[in-house]
Amino acid sequence: MISENAHLLVTGGAGFIGSAFIRMLLRQPSFTGRIVNVDKLTYAANLDLLHGFHEHPRYRFFQADINHTDLIEKICLEFEIDAIVHFAAETHVDRSIEAAAAFVDANIRGTVSLLEALRKYPHIHLHHISTDEVYGSLGDSGYFTEKSPYRPNSPYSATKAASDHLVRAYAHTYKLSTTISHCSNNYGPGQYPEKLIPLMLSRCLAKEPLPIYGRGVNVRDWIYVGDHVEAIWTILRRGQKGQTYNIGGNCEMSNLELVHSLIDTLARHLDVNPEDYRSLIRFVADRPGHDFRYAIDASKMEEEFGWRPRFSWSQGVKKTVQWYVKNL
Repeated sequence: MISENAHLLVTGGAGFIGSAFIRMLLRQPSFTGRIVNVDKLTYAANLDLLHGFHEHPRYRFFQADINHTDLIEKICLEFEIDAIVHFAAETHVDRSIEAAAAFVDANIRGTVSLLEALRKYPHIHLHHISTDEVYGSLGDSGYFTEKSPYRPNSPYSATKAASDHLVRAYAHTYKLSTTISHCSNNYGPGQYPEKLIPLMLSRCLAKEPLPIYGRGVNVRDWIYVGDHVEAIWTILRRGQKGQTYNIGGNCEMSNLELVHSLIDTLARHLDVNPEDYRSLIRFVADRPGHDFRYAIDASKMEEEFGWRPRFSWSQGVKKTVQWYVKNL
């Protein structure tokens, strides 16, 4: 769809996944385009994740709310934008349960703002980053495909489902060029500490209790963030407009299994007894409406593009642990 010299507007580029996408592209000699990063800089943003790139001649940053459609239109015109890569979102399920309004504002209204800008510039392609959580919960077997029905069970996933539907509706009504991707749980260096993996690592290092919902039996599919952003770039270059793509890591674990693996990896890295960390595990009251299992069928990505994740769990978690030990 787009070329290696495309000019990109990246929303939420100071976040965990958005910043990884920007770093990947600006490090690629084959990418000769320009990147404009628009980020509101909420609590989870971290411009240090783009350290060394702020002076890059083909990179610009604007601290702004994507709900300001006039600014988005101005950037699209001034920088001759070819595609918008839409990462900006509120994403933490627990926060959505406590305060859903912020999720409606960022995830629904923010997406509509971009779509309204595209009505003025319909030649610009929009890639919308979504989540596997829109599909609801699985039992012990089965996988989410691109044709799975939507059954969101949290305020967060409901707002992402709504934004997905709006992207498709605007594309159909106004003949816009769009794609959507649904990804499984991301992990890697630079993730905000409220998420499970950095939360467990930070608490281990501080010798604080490790809270695990319920009995830790809920299952998630995990993907290293570097694999996710490479998949997004593959879709942008080779995907078909109007299509949806599932991106998974082929790495299912229960939350308790994941915590034990983190503990083992951290203990090896620090040469300490893992039982010192295991003794910190505490089972706490389950999250309201906690989905049991998510699992992605990413066969469409492999069949159409030959894409598959490059990082195994052992490789990715080792890099992740090393980063947090150094940076926490």
